[in-house]
Amino acid sequence: MPDQPHAAIARRLRRAHGHLESIIEMIEQGRPCAQIAQQLQAVEGAIENAKKALIHDHISHSLERTLKASGAKGQAALKQFRQIAKYL
Repeated sequence: MPDQPHAAIARRLRRAHGHLESIIEMIEQGRPCAQIAQQLQAVEGAIENAKKALIHDHISHSLERTLKASGAKGQAALKQFRQIAKYL
């Protein structure tokens, strides 16, 4: 069973998947391009947020253990990495 953060990411992606299916229907129905583009933007945002959550979870769990074990130098590197990761 996946851990809790990954389960939350999977839920986000399932919602985005359902939303994308709705957009396909909009296209098939001939809905206005502006409406479709707006909905596509929402799906892109949802996927982008899921990606960010996955990366930040990886930083918090996998990298943190490794870098903390390497002492002060590793902790400084982790701090710098977290600062730059905010801009993903």
